[in-house]
Amino acid sequence: MKKEKKNELRNRTPQELYTLLSQAKERLEKMTFDLKSGKTANIKEIHSTKKEIAVILTIVKSHERTTKNN
Repeated sequence: MKKEKKNELRNRTPQELYTLLSQAKERLEKMTFDLKSGKTANIKEIHSTKKEIAVILTIVKSHERTTKNN
């Protein structure tokens, strides 16, 4: 994931991040199902979606820590 995309995610509200997170999880579920059923072999896209989910979760946790400390 590019730095610009990460910075864009950091500027979003937690509600927006949770929405993006649920959308990414739905995409990952669909891609995984398609992979197992033989409809697609795009493993790179699955890998990048997993990374996107990890980045979003990290940013959400960071937001929680900063609001908890203040």
